[in-house]
Amino acid sequence: MDSFWVENGTLAPFASLSPEPENSSSGGGSPSPSGRVPQAGAGPGGSPPFWDTPLNQGLSVFVGLALCTAMLGLGCTVELSQLGGQLRRPVGVLLALLCQFVLMPLLAFLLALLFALDEVAAVAVLLCGCCPGGNLSNIMSLLVNGDMNLSIIMTASSTLLALLLMPLCLWIYSRAWINTPLVQLLPLGAVSLTLCSTLLPIGVGVFIRYKYTRVADLLLKVSLWSLLVTLVLLFILTGTMLGPELLASIPASVYLVALLMPLAGYASGYGLATLFHLPPHCKRTVSLETGCQNVQLCTAILKLTFPPHLIGSMYMFPLLYALFQAAEAGIFVLVYKMYGRDAYKQDPLNEDEDTDISYKKLKEEEMADTSYGTVTTEEHNCILMEPAQTAL
Repeated sequence: MDSFWVENGTLAPFASLSPEPENSSSGGGSPSPSGRVPQAGAGPGGSPPFWDTPLNQGLSVFVGLALCTAMLGLGCTVELSQLGGQLRRPVGVLLALLCQFVLMPLLAFLLALLFALDEVAAVAVLLCGCCPGGNLSNIMSLLVNGDMNLSIIMTASSTLLALLLMPLCLWIYSRAWINTPLVQLLPLGAVSLTLCSTLLPIGVGVFIRYKYTRVADLLLKVSLWSLLVTLVLLFILTGTMLGPELLASIPASVYLVALLMPLAGYASGYGLATLFHLPPHCKRTVSLETGCQNVQLCTAILKLTFPPHLIGSMYMFPLLYALFQAAEAGIFVLVYKMYGRDAYKQDPLNEDEDTDISYKKLKEEEMADTSYGTVTTEEHNCILMEPAQTAL
């Protein structure tokens, strides 16, 4: 989005970043040192490029706020009372490590090579593949009657593990494009700093869940709605500012990667859960946790840490990924509701079934029972009043 170039009168946002001869550029305007004419939103009167405008700066602030809201909601899902049991039997942490930082980065790398993506698109795909899990997986796991304890511990642990493993995976897999300017200037330090900045809202969310349960439930709902609102607004703002040429200029291979990557993640996650001999409802949970990435974090890193004149419009890739991952997860849920809802008997992954997961509360009706008791008759002419517990 931020660095569109005009070559021979046509948009080429994904062109190679290597220098070209000065006479390779035809059309109006003086060529840049690389032989290209900058066109990133510059007006006819010599207005600044788009990435220097207040509108783009406001968009960056919006992306940052959306990330903080998502991380705050993630913290509000964590029950401190459940962490001890998960640490004693860290199956969820191990699965999060394997799914988010072994399977998904490898899938992203293979797809980037298979479709011969250029360095800009490849870095965006790799970054999305190296991201931790997102809140969408928790919602989808709830809809398929998955193991909510396992879902939340995988999301939370992958977010913490990302502080170290996400920059490491990005550095390892980007070596295939090491001779390109973007990879040589890869801002791993800024990526790590952005990841560390998410610890504060997560910690605040955990504290609110521990002290103020009702407030945490409200903030959780706000964060879930913000996920949808953020994606819709980013699509609308981008389309308004740059027009339909943006989506039309993205290569078809990028769309194919955005389509296949979550699907491959769902399938590989289910296969990994099968290797662990998990019960069916845990298999569904691990599958959704693997394919659903934290697109807010990916968008924020691409938008805030990479040079805008290099990353260009590829900050749109996580938005495309979010669109396809939600659609494919929705099909997953629909198939389960139609054919598999009564086919499995859930066996809990942990021995204790005393769970209090906030996402389950979202599924229940928030309506208080106004009855004060239940009237029963045991004998003729004998009426007893039995107290009933009011559900709040």
